[in-house]
Amino acid sequence: MEGAGNANHEVEAPSRITIKGILGLLMENVETGNGKRVVSLGMGDPSAYTCFRTTRVAEDAVVDALQSQKFNGYSPTVGLPQTRRAIAEYLSCDLPYKLSSDDVFVTSGCTQAIDVALAMLARPGANVLLPRPGFPIYELCAAFRHIEVRHYDLLPNKSWEVDLDAIQTLADRNTVAMVIINPGNPCGNVYTDQHLREIAETAEKLKILVIADEVYGHLAFGDTPFVPMGRYGRIVPVLTLGSLSKRWIVPGWRLGWFVTSDPSGMFRKPKVVERIKKYFDILGGPSTFIQAAVPQIIERTDEAFFKKNIDMLRLTADICCSRISEIPCLTCPDKPKGSMAMMVKLNLSLLEDISDDIDFCFKLAKEESVIILPGLAVGLKDWVRITFAADPPSLEEGLGRIKSFCQRYAKQV
Repeated sequence: MEGAGNANHEVEAPSRITIKGILGLLMENVETGNGKRVVSLGMGDPSAYTCFRTTRVAEDAVVDALQSQKFNGYSPTVGLPQTRRAIAEYLSCDLPYKLSSDDVFVTSGCTQAIDVALAMLARPGANVLLPRPGFPIYELCAAFRHIEVRHYDLLPNKSWEVDLDAIQTLADRNTVAMVIINPGNPCGNVYTDQHLREIAETAEKLKILVIADEVYGHLAFGDTPFVPMGRYGRIVPVLTLGSLSKRWIVPGWRLGWFVTSDPSGMFRKPKVVERIKKYFDILGGPSTFIQAAVPQIIERTDEAFFKKNIDMLRLTADICCSRISEIPCLTCPDKPKGSMAMMVKLNLSLLEDISDDIDFCFKLAKEESVIILPGLAVGLKDWVRITFAADPPSLEEGLGRIKSFCQRYAKQV
């Protein structure tokens, strides 16, 4: 019986890679003392760079909430009423129907919203359809929930659109949802209104719902405007996940949302609402004073602030594409139109002594003190993800070192 008792206490960690985990390993591989400062183009945290700063409006709102001394206690587990209302009004501006505060649940960043979505859908035998390349937190959360993951491909030669034929092949009666990330991480794509409608119609035909990860919502700087998946909530139920993190450049404030964009009312059934609320009772949401600042942040932020950030992302994306075009072994099949990252294909046949994307990134970190993410971390072997949310001089320096690295390892003809 001793063995059985021990077995009950064994905890198996899911064998899933995380972005923070692999970036930590890459940082450990950096050669200290080589005189080169570290240029990190691996993490989607623009707040590290002085050209990306949050608005004074947001800072003042937090200070006002804190100094009021009204928000030092616990908040309702689903979020402060005024915070839920402000988020509902903010998201409703882009929808053909109005969300109510009851549709909004405040989370500790978008990562917690991902966990909530998968926890609410978990049941024995369930599977979920995830994009490849994608965001590995979904795989990790699914593993903890014992949800089977099935991957569908994004099509690089079609602006990273969803392979809808694959969706129909992969889905079965145990499929609970498909996930889309728009604007795209890691690809920098922005889906057209027409493509979103096709996704909604496909999901409705298969009787699955759509989890729409819109953490990069409104960060679109190409020809395709951002359209929320919730626009098609009358065709298919949509769970919208988002946060202040990227648009307001405050990822450390951990203010996100889980929203039922579902005018048909599937998520308003009393038993469903009760289940969601009970799950939130065991979660720790964002600090009460951060929540209290949200209405002021949303209402008073100037459009000029958003435009400045969009213009900077457009500039840095252009720099990235221009410098990559000068490096023979790197190819970007689709110029980014949104978010803060892009996927770049490695042509290993042009390089000596580089076995794969992991090898490329670890040697680059060691020799050049430049951090980029191996494609394997997001599901695409022999690609790399480069984050362009950096100041132009750092981006130029980092890409210049990548070019030198590639020249050093180039096959001699």
